[in-house]
Amino acid sequence: MKILLTGANGYIGMRLLPLLLEAGHEVVCAVRDKERLSIDEETRAKVRIIEIDFLRPVSQGHIPSDIQAAYFLIHSMATSTKDFDEMEARTANNFNDAVKGTAIRQVIYLSGIVNDQNLSKHLWSRKNVEQILGEGDYALTVLRAGIIVGSGSSSFEIIRDLCEKLPIMITPKWVLTKTQPIAIRDVMHFLTGVLGNTKTYDDSFDIAGPDVLTYKQMLQGYAKARGFRNWIFTVPVMTPKLSSYWLYFVTSTSFKLALNLVDSMKIEVIAKDNRLADILEIRTHTYQEAIAMAFKKIEQNLVVSSWKDSMVSGRFKKNLERYIQVPKFGVLKDEKKIKVSNRERVLENIWKIGGEQGWYYGSWLWRIRGFMDKLIGGVGLRRGRTHPDKIFPGDALDFWRVLLADREKRRLLLFAEMRLPGEAWLEFRIDDNDVLHQTATFRPRGLKGRLYWYSVLPFHYFIFEGMIRNISKS
Repeated sequence: MKILLTGANGYIGMRLLPLLLEAGHEVVCAVRDKERLSIDEETRAKVRIIEIDFLRPVSQGHIPSDIQAAYFLIHSMATSTKDFDEMEARTANNFNDAVKGTAIRQVIYLSGIVNDQNLSKHLWSRKNVEQILGEGDYALTVLRAGIIVGSGSSSFEIIRDLCEKLPIMITPKWVLTKTQPIAIRDVMHFLTGVLGNTKTYDDSFDIAGPDVLTYKQMLQGYAKARGFRNWIFTVPVMTPKLSSYWLYFVTSTSFKLALNLVDSMKIEVIAKDNRLADILEIRTHTYQEAIAMAFKKIEQNLVVSSWKDSMVSGRFKKNLERYIQVPKFGVLKDEKKIKVSNRERVLENIWKIGGEQGWYYGSWLWRIRGFMDKLIGGVGLRRGRTHPDKIFPGDALDFWRVLLADREKRRLLLFAEMRLPGEAWLEFRIDDNDVLHQTATFRPRGLKGRLYWYSVLPFHYFIFEGMIRNISKS
């Protein structure tokens, strides 16, 4: 079957793609920027990649006319706190227009559980998208999920951050709201199980695990699974905005996503029935099993995708290609180079930079810089990295975004996503003479930008000198 996979570089899309290929399907990946689809060359050779921004009208013929099914995995909740519902409605309408005249028979949409009478803006938007897609010239299958638990999912990472960082928590009263989490593995089973299944055409299904838990019980369940205890106390005085700031500073989530999540956490998200699991003969996993499976992937370094690699986790909204050419004029630079004795070993060091490995010198200074960035609304060092030794264009790397990662050409190029009075690049390159070049480039924005550069110049001298020296060690 020929399948259109929208949101192919998202958390769900990245997990679904290899399953579709393993099943023998022909997959067309629709992304806004093909350069940041984080797949290896072998997988890239098996798929067709097309660039489409469904926020804008799509010209006829841009989507292959012979597609037979599509997954609609486009969400905008983390991009805005005000108009994401309008954006999601626009993408759905543009999608319907784009697939007119194709051979499409089924569209599968991953939505949210919308059984409560008082829906949050986020859940109302999901329901509205269902209605718009329902007007398309195809059979629509809607899967409605609540909290998704899996390695790299935003929900799991938030729970992980809270429990690992705060053994004692003073929490808002929404932690007493009930929800029904589902393991990411089960979500994948449902998404693949309904494909081409006529029993699921023009219908919507709640999908959830067997446990109905409060958010407090989920936090306590995580601590139990990890072998420690936490103490949670609720207070009624924490406003939604204050709750959002609490999530933002303690966890790895962005403020926009935190604000929208808090709005939804006041609503009970409980499945009405389990009929799809019966139709597809799927046994869903408990919350404790979902946590155990997530950590098994983490411990084996097999995390396929992470929400942190999404563009919405930072402030970088434009195509990567626009920044790959590092400017040469009107910039300030810190250039260092050193001869290396073991090229491959040094490349390994470069490819492991950031995350738990750190930046090879002055780690405490990097942490201070990350904390300062977070205080003014930046990303800080909260995102880390998804893989300990693999890097793809578009990946998040602490407060950097990977622009280029070419192992054969021995070059890694990063773009800064911290808040700066200008734009910054950091490049590592090993030339044919086995000389490691480390270049920090800053394009200042006015006088403020130049003052910033010269104020941090003394720190750059020690940090960058120590960094290249330690990276070059074999």
